[in-house]
Amino acid sequence: MEMSWPHQQLSRRRALAAATGLAAGAALPLAGASRAAAAPAPGPAGAAAGEFTNPVIWQDFADIDVIRVGDTYYASASTMHYSPGAPVLRSYDLVHWEIAGHSVPVLDFGAKYDLNGGRGYVRGIWASSLAYRPANRTFYWLGQIDFARTYVYTATAAEGPWSRLTTIGTPYYDAGLLVDSDDTLYVAYGNTTISVAQLSPDGRTQVRTQQVFTAPASVGTLEGSRFYKIGGRYYIFLTRPANGQYVLKSSGGPFGPYTLRQVLLDLRGPVPGGGVPHQGGLVQTQGGAWYYLAFVDAYPGGRVPVLAPVTWTADGWPVVQLVNGAWGTSYPSPAVPAPPRQVTPMTGVDTFDGTSLIPRWEWNHNPDPAKWSVGNGLTLRTATVTDDLYGARNTLTHRIQGPTSTATVQLDHSAMRDGDRAGLALLRDSSAWIGLKREGGSTRVVMVGGLTMDGNWNTTGTGRELASAAVAGGRVWLRASADIRPGAARPGTFSYSTDGTTFTRLGPDFSLGNDWRFFMGYRFALFNHATQALGGSVRVTRFELSTP
Repeated sequence: MEMSWPHQQLSRRRALAAATGLAAGAALPLAGASRAAAAPAPGPAGAAAGEFTNPVIWQDFADIDVIRVGDTYYASASTMHYSPGAPVLRSYDLVHWEIAGHSVPVLDFGAKYDLNGGRGYVRGIWASSLAYRPANRTFYWLGQIDFARTYVYTATAAEGPWSRLTTIGTPYYDAGLLVDSDDTLYVAYGNTTISVAQLSPDGRTQVRTQQVFTAPASVGTLEGSRFYKIGGRYYIFLTRPANGQYVLKSSGGPFGPYTLRQVLLDLRGPVPGGGVPHQGGLVQTQGGAWYYLAFVDAYPGGRVPVLAPVTWTADGWPVVQLVNGAWGTSYPSPAVPAPPRQVTPMTGVDTFDGTSLIPRWEWNHNPDPAKWSVGNGLTLRTATVTDDLYGARNTLTHRIQGPTSTATVQLDHSAMRDGDRAGLALLRDSSAWIGLKREGGSTRVVMVGGLTMDGNWNTTGTGRELASAAVAGGRVWLRASADIRPGAARPGTFSYSTDGTTFTRLGPDFSLGNDWRFFMGYRFALFNHATQALGGSVRVTRFELSTP
């Protein structure tokens, strides 16, 4: 499959940016807000006791949009081919976050998102927008799919249920949704040529669209729009991938005219070995302080959120506050009210004893709902006959916690059938796994490497067995550890246990790939697929994600 124009452009731009993305540089003025907001405060209104450390979330959450509703902060992120898509994160202090739900319950954008006659790898949920509309007390998510059309989902609570409001024929690429102070809905979008659209009062149709800015050749590509109204001015916050951030400002209304200013370029980031903070959003605290929540390219783990305070110039341009000429590794904690409760950790134990999966989990493409269930563990029935994990349905994924973490799974494999493969993978375009092979009525635990994809996300290697051991009984513990520090050795290791206490290493280290083109970072993945015939199943009774 030949890459579409946006993919080709993105590949060229990112490769260019990679050459300069880690260079040191001075920060320059920036701009933005929390959607329609009051005039900028002169700076952060004092800090609470203590400091926070970047990254505020060492997990893969890219293309962030961030808003505040009352005393609660929400953020959205890209998820590409994972389902459900567009997670909604929630925080009370901008530092500690939990996953509340997902704006896109199912990727019903074509059979390829079901791994049915095609694949949706590196398509699906790209940079999109999250907003809150006070007039009807409703959350809105807006994003384009496959460069073909735009979808709008709404919910009255961040955790859902979310439902599709409308489909709009214009694909709003890298969109930013603004709910203006008069309740009018606007969308900023585009790549290098930036446009603004006005939506109908019900948000279902486009009323008007107009080009408002074209990036000069000296700047290059601009995208990743975030749209704000602050102090009567309109701002469009734009990314130069993957090493810069710019802002457009208009005093004449949402359709301009706009003036461009650089926010940052080649700014040293707070993640050792990682890239330049960029492509995020601005938000104002209850006390009037401003913060910029961006992401840093930190492969193999993905793109991780970092936070910095922002001040404003007298003429209305925002400025990122630096530490020794760089985005700070730490800053004073935001001065916010005490949280009503502690957020739910993104690590820890899951025994799958509820009636649904908790929001930390996302499937590789849409699952077959008839082939899995929860309650007294997670049951995965074989859903696909294939020797290719990348083509197998019902693979369940969990983000890896950085800088290093370990996933341990307790697995009941007594109902596997001959030809079945089940286990725990480190999943990306280059993958490896530890798990079980059922053959000739007996079961072995194996470590498999060499699962690979090409640049068009077609499988080029289905894996080869690198180590194995006999296991007795119907239960086994599988463990995968991952070091996702960028610039380090990036090893993944596998081990198993027959008693849950003593673990035995199996196979060599797996070197985690750090190429950016797959966009998403490595994930832990639970899988069970057949190579001969359907009918087998496994039950995961416990999953634990732990850090040293």
